[in-house]
Amino acid sequence: MTIAETILSLTQKKKLHFSLLDPDKQPPRVAGHIAKTVTDAGSSAIMVGGSTLLSQQQVDETVQAIKQNSELPVILFPSGAKFLSKYADAVFFMSLLNSNNLNYVIREHVKGAMFIKHSGLEPISMGYVIVEPGMTAGRVGEADLIQRNDVQTAVGYALASQYLGMNFFYIEAGSGAPTPVPDEMIQAVKKNTSIPLLIGGGIRDAQTARQKAHAGADIIITGTAIEKDKQFKTTLSAIIEAIEGV
Repeated sequence: MTIAETILSLTQKKKLHFSLLDPDKQPPRVAGHIAKTVTDAGSSAIMVGGSTLLSQQQVDETVQAIKQNSELPVILFPSGAKFLSKYADAVFFMSLLNSNNLNYVIREHVKGAMFIKHSGLEPISMGYVIVEPGMTAGRVGEADLIQRNDVQTAVGYALASQYLGMNFFYIEAGSGAPTPVPDEMIQAVKKNTSIPLLIGGGIRDAQTARQKAHAGADIIITGTAIEKDKQFKTTLSAIIEAIEGV
């Protein structure tokens, strides 16, 4: 089975948690330590990417450190073609659909397509949108942020992604967001689509994670906000337990 097929199969059995590691937020050695922690806590995959990366070397070294400390699939979450790494297992071949910059909608994908073909990375197609407040991801991605009460637009993007043949749909509020994606938006998207729904941004505790999973999220993503928690492993374990209990 491909990684995408494996994830799809798992989402039909339970809610999943993915950890997102930003190579710009810690050195590779620390990323490796975090990878072991999230693996032990029960994450199903590790995503690698960020909005403020400086070099491919950052990504390569981080991915290699993660692979040395975890057997979980490592999926790139790239902000551009120059941040792809041959050491990862797969890449979310995602289009930031509500960006005002065509580079994030399709042009970076064109630049990176041959690298993906020759590196052996598994491309996993995904529609991606950012809602208010958006944070750094929204600013760097030049997103026309979906307003928090604009459920209809979110559903429209999700259906468009499905009709274009994308395998997954991801809505995020931005890393470090003070408030996560609204439950009403998650419920409406889930009700009107049939592809797995990923939700991220502003999810820092088990109660919030359970709430988003109950609303309809198939996969919950947590990143740097959780890593700053002094009780990181305990908090993450509680989040994953809460998600899987829905």
